Amino acid sequence: MKEDKLNDFIGQMLHDLGGAYGISLVRMGNSLGLYRTLYAQGPLTFGGLAKATGLAERYVREWLSYNVASNYIVYSPQTQDFTLPEEQAMVLAIKDSPVYMVPAFDTAAAMLDNQPLIEAAFHTGDGVGWGNQSGCLFCAVAGLFRPGYRAHLVADWLPALDGVVEKLERGAKVADIGCGHGHSTLLMAEAFPNSQFIGFDFHAASIDQARAHVDHHKSDNLRFELGSAKDFPGDDYDLITCFDCLHDMGDPAGAARHIRRRLKDDGTWLIVEPFAQDRLEDNLNSVGRIYYAASTMICIPTSLDQEVGSALGAQAGPKKLRKIVVDEGGFTSFNCVAETPFNLIFEARP
Repeated sequence: MKEDKLNDFIGQMLHDLGGAYGISLVRMGNSLGLYRTLYAQGPLTFGGLAKATGLAERYVREWLSYNVASNYIVYSPQTQDFTLPEEQAMVLAIKDSPVYMVPAFDTAAAMLDNQPLIEAAFHTGDGVGWGNQSGCLFCAVAGLFRPGYRAHLVADWLPALDGVVEKLERGAKVADIGCGHGHSTLLMAEAFPNSQFIGFDFHAASIDQARAHVDHHKSDNLRFELGSAKDFPGDDYDLITCFDCLHDMGDPAGAARHIRRRLKDDGTWLIVEPFAQDRLEDNLNSVGRIYYAASTMICIPTSLDQEVGSALGAQAGPKKLRKIVVDEGGFTSFNCVAETPFNLIFEARP
């Protein structure tokens, strides 16, 4: 054993534990309005933030101290006050920011609650249904994906598809498969009022939430229906979309074949998947680490609970996806047309 390597690893573990121990503190910082208040009114002292939020100062003091130690909040020893800089606020306080990440902590909390279910599945090899996992996992995941969709879907991803924006501007028929709470569907419907959008999901509670969003926004060119990727109704779609859901399906190849039949001959299938390379050794980074964890706790169990249970996982990679879309799904072309640090964006054509 080499002592320097041991010490380095202990340092890594201490860093990881510091983040893990803070999951509840970050979530409370959001739910109690501490981050937003500090950003809006700071710099503030211990007492100033406690007074501004109506919270107990002793708890606020300790919460602030953790956040300073984590480099989430900046402390000035000279003035003894605290500031949430713009950069940290983008991640922790501004919900419409493209890099707002608090829902990732909600997802992590749901994964902790899920441990008994997934641990049991390790013994049996069975799945755990999307709607049966602990807590409002689907609420957390919807919130986690929303900032990226707001930042990139209309501005970057749709324009990367050949001729699709022009169709949407004229008036197109669109199905958003695995729509969840409908954030992606709603963004497209608002951007292209001449087109008609239908969001489908196999999870009834998510469809209920999506319909509530429609009522709030009063959009008249979209609706949400219960339906799986292998049996959703309708024909002659100009565009079909799947956002961060193909790898969660029990039978993604069967879904691809059904989508192929439902598209027009000149239609397009937009597939957005987690960023991944094809080989394990190329995914050994911070993003891959997060996705492998989420895949173990969420994606694999969800797929194994469904028919076939392909269990692609969140780090499937382009080669496996191409096999499903082209070799097994019947599409003639499959190309990566855009990417972000977190997503790969593919265009498939019949």
